[in-house]
Amino acid sequence: MAHLRLLLSRSRCHPDPHRLLPLFRFFSDSSTSAPPPIKPVSYAPKPQAPPEETSAAEAPSASPDSQFPPPRRPQQQPPPPQFTRQEMRFVKDAGPAIAPVSYPSRVVPLPDDHPADEGAGEGAVEEGLRGEGERIEMEVARARRSIFGVQVEEETVPYPTLIPVVKRPQKVAIDLVDALREIKSSANEKKRNFTETVEAHVMLGVDPRRGDQMVRGAITLPHGTGKTVRVAVFAEGPAAEEAKAAGADVVGGDELIEEIRKGGGKLSFDKCIATPMFMPRLSKVARILGPRGLMPNPKLGSVTNDVSGAVKAAKSGRVDFKIDKTAIVHVGLGKVNFSEESLRENIGAFVNALLLAKPVGLKKTSKYVGYVKKFTLSSTMGPGFPVTIPSLSAAADHYNKVQVS
Repeated sequence: MAHLRLLLSRSRCHPDPHRLLPLFRFFSDSSTSAPPPIKPVSYAPKPQAPPEETSAAEAPSASPDSQFPPPRRPQQQPPPPQFTRQEMRFVKDAGPAIAPVSYPSRVVPLPDDHPADEGAGEGAVEEGLRGEGERIEMEVARARRSIFGVQVEEETVPYPTLIPVVKRPQKVAIDLVDALREIKSSANEKKRNFTETVEAHVMLGVDPRRGDQMVRGAITLPHGTGKTVRVAVFAEGPAAEEAKAAGADVVGGDELIEEIRKGGGKLSFDKCIATPMFMPRLSKVARILGPRGLMPNPKLGSVTNDVSGAVKAAKSGRVDFKIDKTAIVHVGLGKVNFSEESLRENIGAFVNALLLAKPVGLKKTSKYVGYVKKFTLSSTMGPGFPVTIPSLSAAADHYNKVQVS
């Protein structure tokens, strides 16, 4: 029995189970009995609808033997309601149905090819060449334009291209003595109507926005600046007499302050020196003296009771320097007609004063590392020459030895 069940379960997965149908009939219970006979069934023919509409009374009745009901006749739909133009605006889809219209596709006609006759081959070629020549002449005539009857050909403008930016080569730092010689030679080649000044431009590694890294100071150059300095002194009494004896150009008190305030910005001096008692009074002209760098400052030695000494120092070549917003110091250190040794001593004095003005918080392994980034010398209208730091250090050391001796 178990083998029979296994055979029947496997037969269900057979790809063609109809072949196993006699086997199922053999093992079924009713396999011994004969199958029941099949009776044929006949159906009445389907009645056809008359061509014309007839009433329900005249319609033929279905035969009682018919098993199908009579077919339903299509009901006539009522005509669509008629609306006026005002009513059409408020009725949706009330208009007549619009049948879609299809248009034939339009095709651009292509030019017909007319092959030349075999007999007229050479003539067709000559005619084609003649037409090509006429076309070229017409294009040349269009490219020409006449100015007062003269034919001028139009210039063909080339297509714009990007021009690469060529950076200037960086100048190599040279020795201090060599830089002074270059400045003198360039000033002699281009003669000016005035004597040019030797200027120093020093880039420092400090932040001018921080108050603890402000660099400013003053130095009296050993050989002066080479130009006449007009000094004004704000003093009264014996201090005013000392200033006049020392060679001050302008000496005064309140009357000098009023003259500056009413003068409209015109000043007849280059430096200002004041006694401590005049500092509160100078607030009236601070807006005039401050932007020009003439306001007396105790840190620069221009506010002092020793008026005569301050006047002599300003006359002999006292130079004030201060860092600007770009962390660069600009100062004049003499004229180009000075000797090389005099200019070298003036530069050494300035470098020494610059090291003394170094901020305390800026600490590095050396005096110059991280503080003096670049030192450039130039004339007033000449090119600049970068100077090496070791040569500047040697000049500053030489100035210190001369001062000590």
